[in-house]
Amino acid sequence: MSQNRLADKRVLVTQADAYMGPITCEVFAEQGAEVIADTSDLTEPSRAAALIEEVGTVDVLVANLAAPAHLGVAAAEMPDDLWQTMFDVMVHPLHRLTKAVLPQMMAHQQGKILVYGSATGVKGMAGITAYSSARHAQVGYVRSTGIEIAPHNIQMNLIAQNFVENPVYFPPAFTQTPAFQELLKNVPAGRLATAHEDAMFGVFLASNESDFFVGQAIPFSGGWAQ
Repeated sequence: MSQNRLADKRVLVTQADAYMGPITCEVFAEQGAEVIADTSDLTEPSRAAALIEEVGTVDVLVANLAAPAHLGVAAAEMPDDLWQTMFDVMVHPLHRLTKAVLPQMMAHQQGKILVYGSATGVKGMAGITAYSSARHAQVGYVRSTGIEIAPHNIQMNLIAQNFVENPVYFPPAFTQTPAFQELLKNVPAGRLATAHEDAMFGVFLASNESDFFVGQAIPFSGGWAQ
């Protein structure tokens, strides 16, 4: 397989030190990209625009925006600050980053915006209302914005992932329990995906191979969501 699928592309990865950030930086660099790894606090309203200004040319924006799901917090019991935090971390920065990077992409008449989302944004799941709502908001944003920017040869898509190896969502202390094995019965593939598999799907969506994908939220969940 070619190791230069992202050659000559400058890629900005947010939350580069967490969730899908580290493996994305590693795999994208292996595929020839110049990777700019950002770890700044994007909940600050002015930070996204400042970041794009600092970075300069961005061929591919990888919006890796994630937070703990807080499983078991029902809507009727949810603290207001938890609800707000989910949108502050995962939704508002997505719009600010996109708004900041689009003018240069439109000027160049090309670009890619890849969002690492969640399959809980395309399939309902009890007990994570705040998290799931923010993930649904990401999906809605990508679907609408992706259609808007497609005429400029800019493709924006989202990986709706679940059951991917990650120490936050699936720590060893959980994956070694009978409860996890019971949960895994809902996954037709019968296993967790590796983070590398996920990142390689990201390579495809960031490359010129995916130019006909527009505003899509594509499940990557072993059949859990379709």
